[in-house]
Amino acid sequence: MTAWGSHRDAGRWDRLESLFAPEATLELTWVQATASDFVAAARRHATGALRSKHVISNPYVTVAGDRAIAETNAMLVTDQPDLDLGAITHIRYLDRLVRIDGRWAIAHRVSIYDSCGLTFPYGPVDVDRAVIRRFPREYAGLAYLLQLSGYEPSDRSPTRGSAREAELQERDSAWLGWCWGRPGDGILVRNSPAAH
Repeated sequence: MTAWGSHRDAGRWDRLESLFAPEATLELTWVQATASDFVAAARRHATGALRSKHVISNPYVTVAGDRAIAETNAMLVTDQPDLDLGAITHIRYLDRLVRIDGRWAIAHRVSIYDSCGLTFPYGPVDVDRAVIRRFPREYAGLAYLLQLSGYEPSDRSPTRGSAREAELQERDSAWLGWCWGRPGDGILVRNSPAAH
């Protein structure tokens, strides 16, 4: 899980792509695509002015046979020298993992956005509030930088505590064959075979 940021930031595109299962997909604020298309787009954008650094924590993983789900906190530090503007975004990657020939690979990744703030390396600069307010507060700064850098960020990415986050958590738990316990328990329990 932590290799993702290292390979992406260093431009090791073949190694980045090797982390994914065949037919893997991603949902990030700037791209919803297959893993192959994502890596190709990331490679193209790497020559632009927007720079990024991914700082990734240890994942929390739940395994069931040859499937697993992982939730990983990450911090995305972005800098756009042409604008004298940057952003720090706190993200959680929600991943579906599959074991193929004894090796774990990412089958699906979605980013959930927790919070974001702009940075000003040389002091305050003007920000177009009409543009930045088009995006949810949890990733508005990142989306603003992306848009000004030629990306097409979504204004519908999942955010902390949103209905979309709850839907994703339930969907991935069901995919794993687990379900939430009684309301308020906050625990996952294995579905019985009869439930399938």
